[in-house]
Amino acid sequence: MAKRSAPEVNAGSMADIAFLLLIFFLVTTTIETDSGISRRLPPIDDNQDIPDIRKKNIFIVLVNKDDQLLVNDDPAELKDLRQQAIEFLDNGGGVGDEACDYCQGPKDPSSSDNPDKAVISLQNDRLTSYKMYIAVQNELVAAYNDLRDREAQRLYGQTYREMEKNKADPNWRGDKEKLDQQLSVLKAMYPQKLSEAEPKRRD
Repeated sequence: MAKRSAPEVNAGSMADIAFLLLIFFLVTTTIETDSGISRRLPPIDDNQDIPDIRKKNIFIVLVNKDDQLLVNDDPAELKDLRQQAIEFLDNGGGVGDEACDYCQGPKDPSSSDNPDKAVISLQNDRLTSYKMYIAVQNELVAAYNDLRDREAQRLYGQTYREMEKNKADPNWRGDKEKLDQQLSVLKAMYPQKLSEAEPKRRD
């Protein structure tokens, strides 16, 4: 009986199939990117004079290596940080030219004069956990956004966050130029003056 030869596999189209699979995976794969924290650093200017800031206009937040908070040298909890920052920013303790006519704080003369003068100074230890660092940043930024939300609701009938969402939406059909002007007004009312000092190692 004659021995049958084994059938050959035609591998001519394998390269085409591999190329098509490669294209498929390149098109369908999504690469996650870490958006990080949005911060715009000031331009370097060697001739710039350092402004004179009164101590009462500085809200000092320290985070130690054990993720414990000190706010103006007093122990604090993360859950209370946002409200403490709001009370500082919205104090409105200034008089005359430094008075704030829209601030709703207690107008304590020992606290910030107005939102434009108020600076939040954040300093972390080199051993502060990343989770705590982000949590503190979130609470401080949320304090600014809460105040902007309040004023946006009073002036324009919607929150600052809703307005920011509309600005980012390419399908939004409103007046974007007018929206930009309104957002600029709100940012000027509560400018985000969040200063980060270089982390230090405390033993």
